[in-house]
Parts: sequence; C-alpha cells; structure tokens
Amino acid sequence: MMKKRRRFKQTHTLAERLAEHVGRLRERASSSPSGTEQARLWQKVHQAESALRIDAWLAAPGAAPRDATTPIDRNRRKRSVCRPTDRADT
Repeated sequence: MMKKRRRFKQTHTLAERLAEHVGRLRERASSSPSGTEQARLWQKVHQAESALRIDAWLAAPGAAPRDATTPIDRNRRKRSVCRPTDRADT
C-alpha cells in the first residue's frame, strides 16, 4: 500500500517564512561560539537571504526572461573575445 502524501496550504508567503528563518538563524549564529558551527549557521543565513532576493526578483513585474520557454544550453561554448592584439596584421 502506498503512503498517502500529506498536503496542506501554506498560511504565510515564502518571503515571510524565509524572513522568519533568517531571523532565527541570525540569532543562533550570533549567540553560538566561534567555530565551524557558527560558520555553518552564517552560511545558511546567506543562503536564505539569497533565496529571499531570488523570490523578490521573480515576483517583480517584468523580471521574467524574454523567452522563458527556451531551455538553457549549458554545453554551448562561450564566444571568444577578439582583442586587437590577437588579430593578425594583414
């Protein structure tokens, strides 16, 4: 028998939940002694703040890329930059 997935509606927006999470992490990081645990907490603070910025960017009007249906080709080679010193004088 398959497990039934628990589903529920979020009562707060993602931004609100992330902001609360950042506040809790900042409090824990500032009260913890220096060391790897504190560094890990500060890294999580920065990650959550980045998520907040990305969420705000995506929610902003007109922030979507021009063609959101085009897949990103990660294997595409970058264009080489032709500098004046690279050109052969002919």
